[in-house]
Amino acid sequence: MTAREEGFLLLTGSLGNPDRKPLTVPQFRELTRRMRQVEKPLNDGDLAEKDLLDIGLEPTFAKRILQLLSQQDELKWYLEKGRKQDCYPLTRNSSAYPTILHKRLHMEAPGVLWTKGDRQLLKWPAVSLVGSRDLREENREFAQEVGKQAAMQGYVLVSGNARGADKTAQDACLENGGKVIVIVADELEKHPLKNHVLYISEGGFNLAFSAARALQRNRVIHSLGLLTFVAQCTLGKGGTWDGATQNLRHNWNPVVCFDDESPAVKELVQMGAVPVKKGALSDFQAMQSSNFNFLP
Repeated sequence: MTAREEGFLLLTGSLGNPDRKPLTVPQFRELTRRMRQVEKPLNDGDLAEKDLLDIGLEPTFAKRILQLLSQQDELKWYLEKGRKQDCYPLTRNSSAYPTILHKRLHMEAPGVLWTKGDRQLLKWPAVSLVGSRDLREENREFAQEVGKQAAMQGYVLVSGNARGADKTAQDACLENGGKVIVIVADELEKHPLKNHVLYISEGGFNLAFSAARALQRNRVIHSLGLLTFVAQCTLGKGGTWDGATQNLRHNWNPVVCFDDESPAVKELVQMGAVPVKKGALSDFQAMQSSNFNFLP
């Protein structure tokens, strides 16, 4: 890990300490903006209070930045604890960080992705799958077919590991020889290593499940895929609806919904999603084109 990556973790990470107060996204954005304006780059390890004052930061803010950067022992302890659980960070300024997140989310891309498993999967083309926990049978079959086709067509499947659509598609993908990236909303460290699976968590490797974390990961699940498939959702509520509508508003990638003729799907189609039947899943590459003819 480079000094720059360590600096990023020190400034933006909780490092497993709920009482630690890292920089907020707006604060880090402001610091980055000001540092880019200076002619000579400032290295995190060589920063002095005068450097920060010279770029226009308030004295209190400058002292806080230097205090965060000084906590090297705390960072070293947290990284070692993560290594013992096979958990490793990818910061936003790491060369291995997925460029697709930079492109689609810009400064809203996660500052740190904690990973467990085969990070080479981040280099593969991927499709994303989201959906409800309680599936109707035809919707379950659609999620299963998306997972199967991802494996057969050479795509990594990205999903969220929740009961229902997520696990149905993940299992189908792995059973057909595919590969899966799982964005978890609970403790990354508790997931056992598996062949052909990469687990990812935002913020830390030992953070417990929360509804806020489950919603926050939606943008990562959607943005990592060249397409996002929606197996089933409920009109106006739930994480699947929230993520799909965010995607359509921000245009992260094409949204493809199983055409179950539900009110939710009809509304998503009005917003720009494309409805498909299970039989139209044989060519994911063609689905990335706006003029693809989605046959039933």
